[in-house]
Formats: sequence, C-alpha cells, structure tokens
Amino acid sequence: MNNVSFSVLRRVDYDALYDGFQWCLPERFNIGVAVADRWAEREPGRTALLDFGAAIEGDANEPRALSFGELSSRSNQLANGLTALGVKPGDRVALLLPQSFETVIAHCAVYKLGAIAVPLALLFGVEALEFRLNFAGACVLFTNARGLETIAPVRDKVAGLKHIVLVDGAVAERNVHHAAEEPGKPMAFETLLGGGSRDFTPVDSGPDDPALMIFTSGTTGPPKGALHGHRVLLGHMPGFEMAYEFPPRGDDILWTPADWAWAGGLLNALLPALSLGIPVAFGAFQRFDPQRAYRLMEAAKVTLAFLPPTAIRMMKAAGNLASAHELRLRAVLSAGEQLGRETYEWAEREFGFKVNEFYGQTECNLVLGSCAAIGISRAGAIGRQVPGHRVAVIDEAGAEVASGQVGQIAVRSPDPVMFLGYWNDEAATAKKFAGDWMITGDQGVVDADGYVHFFGRDDDVITSAGYRIGPGEIEDCLAGHPAVALAAAVGKPDPVRTEIVKAYVVLREGFAGSAALADDIKAFVRARLSAHEYPREVEFVDAVPLTTTGKVIRRIFRDRARAEAEQI
Repeated sequence: MNNVSFSVLRRVDYDALYDGFQWCLPERFNIGVAVADRWAEREPGRTALLDFGAAIEGDANEPRALSFGELSSRSNQLANGLTALGVKPGDRVALLLPQSFETVIAHCAVYKLGAIAVPLALLFGVEALEFRLNFAGACVLFTNARGLETIAPVRDKVAGLKHIVLVDGAVAERNVHHAAEEPGKPMAFETLLGGGSRDFTPVDSGPDDPALMIFTSGTTGPPKGALHGHRVLLGHMPGFEMAYEFPPRGDDILWTPADWAWAGGLLNALLPALSLGIPVAFGAFQRFDPQRAYRLMEAAKVTLAFLPPTAIRMMKAAGNLASAHELRLRAVLSAGEQLGRETYEWAEREFGFKVNEFYGQTECNLVLGSCAAIGISRAGAIGRQVPGHRVAVIDEAGAEVASGQVGQIAVRSPDPVMFLGYWNDEAATAKKFAGDWMITGDQGVVDADGYVHFFGRDDDVITSAGYRIGPGEIEDCLAGHPAVALAAAVGKPDPVRTEIVKAYVVLREGFAGSAALADDIKAFVRARLSAHEYPREVEFVDAVPLTTTGKVIRRIFRDRARAEAEQI
C-alpha cells in the first residue's frame, strides 16, 4: 500500500514518517477481496466479526462469531445470487441495515461484483430514503423489517428499485419467493444466499473503479452522493494505523458505535480493521447509550475504539463509568467534528490515555490527525497532516495563509483517499475544487507548530463585533458545565454586534432550567473563553438535533434564532 511501514510507528518521529512516506498503489485492487478473501486464504478460521448484541443484554453467554473463511464464502454466494438477479458492474446496490454479519457480507459481495455499494442509515425518514434511492438509481435494496416499514409508503415512487432483500429471519420467511415467480415482492437474504455457489471470481477492478457511494450529511444543504473508487480503503490506511497507534497486537479487537452507513463507521473502523485481520465487535445501537457502551467494551475486551465526539460527550455527561468496568482500551480515535479541550481532557482522565483526534470529510477522510504514541497530540487541535496527505489552510485566492490566520481547510489533489466526484453533479464537483486544492467548506487555523485548529463550517462561523467565532469551542466549553449534557451555539442577528452568540442547552438529569442557571452558564463560559465568545442568550431545550453521523445540526437552531430576531 505504501513504502513506509506503520508497524515502526513507535520508533519513528513524525517528521521522518511524513517526509519519508510515498504512495505505492497496486494496479489492481478490490475492497471485497482485501477485506474477506485475502485473510480467508491465509487463515480461514480467523475471527472477522463478533456479535455481542445478545451477550451484553444477558440473552446469551457467548457472542456469535463469523470467520474470514465464512465471510469470503458467504459473500461469494451472495455475489452469485446478485448476478442471477441481473446486477452488473456499475449498478448501485443500497444497504439499509444495522451493524450485522449480513451488512458486511453484502458489502463484500457488492465490491467483488464490481457494483457500487450505497450504505444508508436506518435513522433516515421516508423522504430522505426516497431521495437517496432515486438519486443513486439503486436497483437492489438490502434492509430489515424496520427499513421495509419506512420505505413502504414510497416503494412505488422508487422506479429503478427492482428487488428488496430482507435480512430479518422471521419476516423474510413469510416473504420467501423466487424472483421469477413474484417479481417486486421482498425476498429473503438466506434464499438469495443459498442459491449461489461458494466460488466466485471477483471483477478485475482497479483502484479508480467506482466501489462506494456515501451521501454527505446534509448539514449545510441537500445531501450529495460522494462516489469513491476502490482505492478509498488504501487511502485510509495511513490515518487508520496512525490513529490506533500501531503496531497492532494479537489481542486487538475494534468496536465503534458509529453507524456503518457513515464514512466514519465504515472507513474509520470496519473495513480497514478487517483488511488488517483485526476482529470487529458490534452490538447494534439504535441510539447511543453510554452504559451499554461500557458493558460492550468490557464484554468484548475491546482494545481499539472509534468514538465520535458526541458519543464521548454523552459518556462524559453520564459520569465517570470506566472505573466500574474492566476495560482493555489502549487507543481511541475520535472524528466527525471538533472534540474540544474540555472533552479531550476529560477523556484522558477517564481512559488513562490521550484520544487521537482526526479530521476528514465524506469526500476526503482521515487527512489530519493525532498520534500520542509519536508525540502528535494537542488539546483543542485536530492534529497535523497525516503522512501521504497534503493539507493546508488557504485564502479565497488559494494561497496558504500565515499561522494564526483563519482560512479554508483544503486538501491537495490528487490523493488516494479523495472522492472521484459527486454522483451526477459535475457542477458541484467542480465547485469543490480551487485549482489543485479540494476545499472543505471548513474554516481553520494553523498554529506555529503545524497543528490545525478547527474553527467551524463556513455557515456556522459567528461574526460578532468584528470577531469571527467558531461554535465548536463554545459548545465544548458549555459541555464542561456540571448542568449541561449537550449544547448548540449559533449566531443570532443583532443590530449592534452583527450577531450575538446564542446557546441552546440540554440539561443533565436533576437540573431544571431557570434564569439563574442561564446566568451561571454564561459566566462559566465567559470565565473560560472570552468576553466576546460567551453566549449572551441561553435557551433550554429538550434535545439537540443530530445528523445520523452524530453531528449537531446547527442550521435548525440558526434558522430559529434568525426568526426570533426578525420578530423583535
């Protein structure tokens, strides 16, 4: 994959690692082969997946396991079954599934077939699913009873969808059929699987052949389908190995609560781990639960975890629970939004080591990061350039800005981890680039030591009395208050200051909203940040809306604050 081994990470300093790195991509590469078949040939009995869902609920003594040999043969069967349905290279196959064996089997089968996997989150509503299925032109949908119920009202509006494959055993048995006899009716996953041979010759794909379409989160506008080639897995490896402080250990087991339909769950955790032979544990979470998370990490003997910032903040709000569990964690990756100093320092106390914070986007992921093992870690920063990637903060003309100045975070192209383009949207693809830079839409600052500090999305930056204020730092500071569980900070129009900072706050159990508490929260932030950053208004709310990837949807509160200002 590259000519620098990350297995020597602890014996190499960052500068030597970064300067000595060179990409060396193979001429032919297939994600399904790398994830399943390569290890099946070496060690077919090696554990690939561990399902702890029933075990941590007390319904079973041991987890269910799937070996690499089984993953390889079952994905071959499924690839044959899909071929029999008429699925061809380049066709889009949607996966509306939770963390499960079937999800990984389906991913591998789609890649081997040369089709394009389109992972979708079960948390999506009916309109969101209708849009994505139609926009991608999905011909097959893998889902469960919950997903089937969601899309039922719009099933006839998704014209290109020819087959629905159900993975729920009981539901599927009631719907078993032969496609030729009852076209359009849902079919059982096991039926499709059972009809295929265990032998399948994967397509001879190259790194740039399309493999995966992941929709952007839609925090700032309509979601777009970011199309990735098979090389996207290779492009993630430097950041993945850096984040988890390799060399790997023989007892390593990885877990993430992040949905595998999100780039974070899929590419920060699942696929890279399997490609390196690291078992992945799971237990389907409809909603993140800190207590359940600790139970799973203990039961599965998890050593490596990808925990999005929102999950860590929820763990923080639940109290210091690590001491009550026998944990084996040795490295945690956090990405998706800014972790923040308060949460960073709490996590270090809770876990006994520094969390490695990383940055990326659906279009170009894990390009900035931290690695405490080689001394690259700083509270409040998202890290430095990951070896193999060139990242800078630029101005509107595309020139790099001086340290300490706010600008746009940008990634130099070409880059193996970078997307091929937006599906059926050449104009949006072109707009994403400024010369050789892929612009992220995120504002940032580089300090004198080369660390990048995330400032906020372009639309999220608050302008108040001439200051440009990033909401992430304010939200992190708010979360440090003993009464605050979650918070969102936005700009509210103001005739004097242009905007003021307004905070929408979800309180912890045992606290009630009051004017006195609001004043205490304001003073808390002002004392820790500055007079221009503290929220001049605090409103208590029942919940902070999050995307399926766990990011705060500030747009909703920003629109709400603007509407309030117009009424004044």
